Amino acid sequence: MYSNLFVVLMGIGTVFFGLICIIVLTTIMGKVLAGGAEAPKAAPAPAPAAAPKAAAPAVDNAPVVAAIAAVLSEELGPAAANMQITSIQKV
Repeated sequence: MYSNLFVVLMGIGTVFFGLICIIVLTTIMGKVLAGGAEAPKAAPAPAPAAAPKAAAPAVDNAPVVAAIAAVLSEELGPAAANMQITSIQKV
């Protein structure tokens, strides 16, 4: 009835048509939900004064350390109970 080539081309055409429809619909919905307004750009920060640098305020890193320990524990398995995190550096 139909040739194999016709069936393949109709299938590929249907998939691409569906993908194009999804792209168009998500673009339209993105513009509708965003209201068409872009976020205002922040003004550049003023230059720091020539005063001596003070120590940075203390930051509570406990939640970050807990999350990293949980991930390592999950990945390493039971042997992770004996691990001790000594330092965390941003890569």
